[in-house]
Amino acid sequence: MEGGELPGLLVNDIGGTHGILQSHVTFLKKHFSLITMKEFLENKKQMSKKVQAMYLWWHKPVVDRELLQSLPNLKVIANSGVGMDHLDQKLIASFGVKMANCPRAVSSSTADTGMALLLASARRLVEVYHITISSSMEYCEADILGVKVAGATLGIIGMGSIGYKIALRAKAFEMNILYHNRTQRKAEEEQAVGATYCKTIDSLLQQADFVMVVVSLTPQTHKLIGKRELELMKPTATLINISRGAVVDQEALVTALQSGVIGAAALDVTYPEPLPRDHPLLKLKNVIITPHLGIRTDKAIFMITEEAVENILAALNGLPMPSEVLPR
Repeated sequence: MEGGELPGLLVNDIGGTHGILQSHVTFLKKHFSLITMKEFLENKKQMSKKVQAMYLWWHKPVVDRELLQSLPNLKVIANSGVGMDHLDQKLIASFGVKMANCPRAVSSSTADTGMALLLASARRLVEVYHITISSSMEYCEADILGVKVAGATLGIIGMGSIGYKIALRAKAFEMNILYHNRTQRKAEEEQAVGATYCKTIDSLLQQADFVMVVVSLTPQTHKLIGKRELELMKPTATLINISRGAVVDQEALVTALQSGVIGAAALDVTYPEPLPRDHPLLKLKNVIITPHLGIRTDKAIFMITEEAVENILAALNGLPMPSEVLPR
């Protein structure tokens, strides 16, 4: 920018429900001139030329053709997470704008969330919590019997960086690990976590006591787990989804849980998010639902912003972006 002015970074807001965290502002202002959507919309003529980068925080601001057309100097969009399914990547690329996500920052915290859901479901923590705080504190032993995790079989669908870290955690819990992935991991990587490759999802579903879904949402994975797949699972099995809600057919899942086709589900993602308050999933005792906790730890959230800044600065300086996402 002229006169050494910092490049403009468009963000949805600062603070609030859909704004970047106040605690990240000082760090971001070292590198950019922050422009909120409110400031941009109030003075489009002046602000439009200043914006060179955009930082999406929990999918906001919404990137559409109108916004892209109003930002002639936009060079890069950085997303605060891994999933890019909320973006029209081909549209963005047609404007010559690069894209980046933050895979390095999110894998450990997301893997922790997956294991937390597995353990909470296995030991029925939500149910027993409500029993414990109830006025009567009366229960039958059968009401609190859980599932033993050690020695159980975990099937991981999607063995990328997050899936692999889940396998590392599961090994520590003495679980047997199966996985299905588009490509098989190297033999030494499999041996390090004691994982066995399944060529088909069907084979994994039939054997697993816990099924963990850790895939990106694409046209190929939309409703990857549907009625047929659920019926392949053991009637005692638990489905855990930490990827995207639409990877699982929710109507089929409700039916499977109500009819005993599978034993339980633990979901960090749904569609929509949040679910309508009258949705049947919210009424089932054999379901745990969390509000897309995934990466939400103080350290991981700041690492995301650091990774986003690294990508943006690389793009603005004509350097390779560490986490560039190519349109598909």
